[in-house]
Amino acid sequence: MLIVLIALVGFGVYYFVSNSNEHGTHSHNEEIYTCSMHPQIIKHEPGKCPICGMDLIQKVTEDQPVDSNAIAALLQPANGFVVGDFETTTVKDTVIASTVNLPGTVTYNPNSSVNVAARISGRIEKMYVHRKFQRVTKGQKLFDLYSPELQTEQQNFIYLIANDAQNATIIKAVKQKLLLYGMSTSQVNALATAKKLNPVVSIYSPANGIVDGTENSDSQNQTRQQTSATEVLRLKEGDYVTKGAVVFKLVNTEKVWAVFNVIQGYNSLVKINQSIQIKSELDANEVVNAKVNFVETQLDPKEKTNRIRVYLDNEKLKYPIGLRLEGSMETNPQKGLWLQKESLVSLGNKKVVFVKKGEGFQAIKITTGLEINGFLQVLDGVVVGDRLAQNAQYLIDSGSFIKTK
Repeated sequence: MLIVLIALVGFGVYYFVSNSNEHGTHSHNEEIYTCSMHPQIIKHEPGKCPICGMDLIQKVTEDQPVDSNAIAALLQPANGFVVGDFETTTVKDTVIASTVNLPGTVTYNPNSSVNVAARISGRIEKMYVHRKFQRVTKGQKLFDLYSPELQTEQQNFIYLIANDAQNATIIKAVKQKLLLYGMSTSQVNALATAKKLNPVVSIYSPANGIVDGTENSDSQNQTRQQTSATEVLRLKEGDYVTKGAVVFKLVNTEKVWAVFNVIQGYNSLVKINQSIQIKSELDANEVVNAKVNFVETQLDPKEKTNRIRVYLDNEKLKYPIGLRLEGSMETNPQKGLWLQKESLVSLGNKKVVFVKKGEGFQAIKITTGLEINGFLQVLDGVVVGDRLAQNAQYLIDSGSFIKTK
């Protein structure tokens, strides 16, 4: 009996406490209205202050959310969602091709250049070419070289002819050595006839070309001397050159390169043997039809571009080195999701479109690729059929505060 009594008392206490908590919670959550000028006025429903007649305002309790006045709350994005009726466009799954214009210049073809090297060590006695970019022809005398080593070999050759003329094998070997040292066949024959030493050998140009430097211009750091049109060669009479050193470099202007820059991201549109139309600044009306011969895979770190080459025949010297060119080519058709450029707004670190959602437009971050003919390729963010605000600029309240999803 005692146990039953204790149980009844405990149940009664529990019921009383539960009712008290529910009543307290209800009272705590009950809306309370007061006057901003007379806070002693408390009512449980909207109305007017009996003292001043002002509208009562709701009093914020601990469980009710409070509107923050912090700067972070005040600067919340105003256009994460924009209510309104604006013209729309759609994301399209299609194929787009266009014409790409590429800036370029004419440069030397390094594969057609010729190096004139010293076949024997010696001192330059006389130079016949004095300036950089001077044009020379095949067989033209470039410089005279005095060589003690050559003089020794000539003495051996004359001695053998005078004292051991029957030893044809050795005489032939010495004669071949003199030819390898740079003497011509006529000079060797004259030496055998006159038997007079001539330790100076003349070096002739092996091909047509333009002088593009000397051995000293690459190996020595000297003060550059320039005239109004040409640059003086650094190699002078009296300079000593070693065997095998490149004395002159001749570049060929009959075969040149047209080098064009392709902006980053568009190199995938250009292929080898793709047709290209070339115009020069000398005559914008003359169009040369050519094909892409080489596509460089390395990105130029300074210009942020890839380069392509077109090999041009320049026998008539129509393209001076350094001439600016403009290349025009039809790109390969690109299939993908495309949207109009006007429907996107760039915020620097992200790109945003406004997608139609119910009675308004939701700001959505997207990832884009190529830009062709006023259309942008969409890589991520929207799908086919999404309706976008046709002009995103109309929906911007403050670009820096746009919040995307």
